[in-house]
Amino acid sequence: MRIPKYHLYLTQDERRIIIGSLIELRNRLISDGRYTDAIDEVLIKFTNAKVKRIKFKEV
Repeated sequence: MRIPKYHLYLTQDERRIIIGSLIELRNRLISDGRYTDAIDEVLIKFTNAKVKRIKFKEV
């Protein structure tokens, strides 16, 4: 069975907030002495994702 793929369309500001939040969570886990493997994987996938420019009209 295939795992479905999902696409996120984010603005540059939203992308910056998500990356900042993941880094903050990772730092908190490190200070608590807990593992950060899952956060590291998500952060790497998110930062290596392709950035696609999309034109849209606001109403």
